[in-house]
Amino acid sequence: MNDSKEDGTERYYLVREDILPEAVVKTMQAKELLARGGAKTVHEAVEAVGISRSAFYKYKDGIHPLNKLERERLVTLSMDLEHRSGILSRVLAVIAGLEGNVLTIHQTIPLQGMANVVLSVDTTHMGTSNAARLMDVIRHQDGVRKASVIGQGA
Repeated sequence: MNDSKEDGTERYYLVREDILPEAVVKTMQAKELLARGGAKTVHEAVEAVGISRSAFYKYKDGIHPLNKLERERLVTLSMDLEHRSGILSRVLAVIAGLEGNVLTIHQTIPLQGMANVVLSVDTTHMGTSNAARLMDVIRHQDGVRKASVIGQGA
């Protein structure tokens, strides 16, 4: 679930399905029906799961599936990058070249010639030594001052 604070930042929570309101759970079921082709329209999907269209539209952007297997393949990286053109692009190209999939990017405003970037990367297709190899390659990129894994797996 997503909760916006007064300053506009978003907070996320990992919540067990059985404590969620019924409308939120049914919204996810409707989204899954649409995604796998079990329903062709939002109207069909909400009718099949038994919620209103307004409830669906209220919650649809705030609920997403989180599969245990996918969590185990996620790596969160923190990097300090020099504030020069193309450095982040090269890091992203390295990740793509190693068959990683960038899920989120958060970059601070550069201060004193340096910006912090936090990336969430799906390493599903990268092989067994995925995080170690990825970090080794990133650390050797021009303009990367510091890089570390700050989260991995579940």
